Amino acid sequence: MSISESKKTVVVVSGPPGAGSTSVAKEIAKRLGFRFFIPGKLQKKLGESKLESKAAIEAWKTKEGSSEKFHKNLDEMQTDIAKEGKVVLCGKLSIHFVKDLSDCKVWLDVPLDARAKRAAERDNMPLEDAKRQLKEREDIERKEWKRIYGWDYFYQKDIADLVLDSSDMTLEETVEKILEFIESKK
Repeated sequence: MSISESKKTVVVVSGPPGAGSTSVAKEIAKRLGFRFFIPGKLQKKLGESKLESKAAIEAWKTKEGSSEKFHKNLDEMQTDIAKEGKVVLCGKLSIHFVKDLSDCKVWLDVPLDARAKRAAERDNMPLEDAKRQLKEREDIERKEWKRIYGWDYFYQKDIADLVLDSSDMTLEETVEKILEFIESKK
């Protein structure tokens, strides 16, 4: 049975800000014909900027965006969606919260310099600005989620099924590598 024929398959893609997890997860969902869900999109809507990293930083600075209740609701929402199956989740905390429901957990382990280069190109900004924003977002997320949950979300790298540095890979190559890995597990 192929991945797309499975009724319960749940794939999770995560990683630090700017690692490309959203692009990768969207493409995997498209290829498999699965739904795609990204909890962080709901949080980023709380920020006013159109730039992804900046909107995420702004959202954390709002009362709702930093509230424990808001994050726990997102966790519950993604868990409920994972229970339905045939979904690719892309969330910074998704590996942790759906670990027992997922068939494949991927952590994109891309160094900050490579992430900043991608973000600078995507958002048409100077490299140093992109690097500063990504680092600021990463620091806020690590601090705030540690406050809310008591753990550093980077620990998910240790419980991922596949840890992949896609710095020197195209989107296509990254997606192919992950799909090959998923097929090998079936």
